[in-house]
Amino acid sequence: MRWRKSSRSGSTSNCVELAATPRTRAVRDSKNVDGGALTFTTATFAGFLTEVKSGRFER
Repeated sequence: MRWRKSSRSGSTSNCVELAATPRTRAVRDSKNVDGGALTFTTATFAGFLTEVKSGRFER
């Protein structure tokens, strides 16, 4: 898997990284790359991103 992080995070290692396969998306903490990752189906992750963009999780 090829892990990527936001270009806005600069050179810090305090980021969330994302990896994609044709059927899944995985998320991990860049400070602890050996600590495991959360894996989602592509559809589930797309639904999550839609909710984030809608502002649903803003306080």
